[in-house]
Amino acid sequence: MAFVLFASELGISLQKAMTIAFVITALVLILNELAKKISSTTIITICIIAYLGISLYAYIMKTQLDFWILAITVGMFHGPIQALSRSYFGKIIPAEKSGEYFGLYDIFGKGASILGTIIVSLVSQLTGNLNLRVSALSILFLIGLFLFRKSVRLNQKNSECGQTTNV
Repeated sequence: MAFVLFASELGISLQKAMTIAFVITALVLILNELAKKISSTTIITICIIAYLGISLYAYIMKTQLDFWILAITVGMFHGPIQALSRSYFGKIIPAEKSGEYFGLYDIFGKGASILGTIIVSLVSQLTGNLNLRVSALSILFLIGLFLFRKSVRLNQKNSECGQTTNV
């Protein structure tokens, strides 16, 4: 939805915007190969930092080239962070309670969607600036990065002590 909104505000046809998907596919495959060589926590951290950068870049976006850069980077990091975060979450939760934990994971995902929409809507109503309302999401990425890295350190500490992780 945001993709179509940005494209239309910058005068980019849907056909041109869809060609971005082909470029994104190649970049995702490259990132997938990288994920095989680097730990999933490192790739997830890279993806969160990339999303932080993307949301901040949206503030200065004015041209079609800016849109293409933004769309390609979002597409490049979106799939890998979703897949790797679910995989990582599956590793740190108790196997016998995976249904309960993934239910909670789903609820938090929906909550984040609602919170993001509220932030974008409030900034939109207060400023009317498309770029600023997308950039406001950087707050959520900063919080997410902090919480994720804290979780990784806690999980590593528990693993070193021989304790099981009960998130």
